[in-house]
Amino acid sequence: MVIKTVREADSLRFRIAIPARYASTRLPGKPLRRLAGRPLIEQVYRQALDSGALEVIIATDDPRIQAVAESFGAVVCMTSPDHATGTDRLAEVADQRGWPDDAIVVNVQGDEPRLPPALVRHVAAGLAAHSDAGIATACTRIHDPAEVFDPNVVKVVRDAGGYALYFSRAPIPWHRGAFGTAGVMPTELPADTAWFRHIGLYAYRAGVLRGYPRLPPAPAEQAESLEQLRALSHGIRIHVAETTEAPPPGVDTEADLARVAAEWARSDQQVEPGQFR
Repeated sequence: MVIKTVREADSLRFRIAIPARYASTRLPGKPLRRLAGRPLIEQVYRQALDSGALEVIIATDDPRIQAVAESFGAVVCMTSPDHATGTDRLAEVADQRGWPDDAIVVNVQGDEPRLPPALVRHVAAGLAAHSDAGIATACTRIHDPAEVFDPNVVKVVRDAGGYALYFSRAPIPWHRGAFGTAGVMPTELPADTAWFRHIGLYAYRAGVLRGYPRLPPAPAEQAESLEQLRALSHGIRIHVAETTEAPPPGVDTEADLARVAAEWARSDQQVEPGQFR
């Protein structure tokens, strides 16, 4: 589905939930750290509002985040401190808000202040356009062999309809002619095969969200440390929309915060909209 303007997608209806935790090993108090004169969580929230979502909810278990978020006008959903993942936290939000099972909920991470609103809409539109999918996400083409072989870059293989077949940290698909049997990284990728990097932005149907915490972890999920493999192992279809441009990295460390602040200062425009197909 192609979205060229907001007007062309007026019929697209979705919600956004932003999970935010105060505790962070690498950057304690991350949601409340200052970025361009505002708390980081506020910058994320403002970007989310630009996507045209019906609702934007901040989900947290910390009263400090609640107080700051409510001070800039956000709707806050206080959730249990015992959730193991952000997906579990979103499931509680869906219950508290009483969202219908067919509602589309986009999980926007609370540390991505430069996430393009157009990409959020693109992923939500991918789920809306594929009624047999329970989850939608995105990917972008890989051109650098080093990324294919980097375990920190999650790869995805899709079927002809754009549905995920598998996600992996390994180089998939394995090109026997180019990589051999020993896994030698080539100087360039062969033109007869496409590799795709997974972008970790998800849209869920609220009914899928509610049931997700009750699904037992899958062996492949635990081996690869990739939660989305739980959905595939339990038969939940994931539609993967392609984008021509990956979003900027989020904020995980002090250095990341300084980098994003410098980028913000260099440009009056907070994000590049990107081009999607």
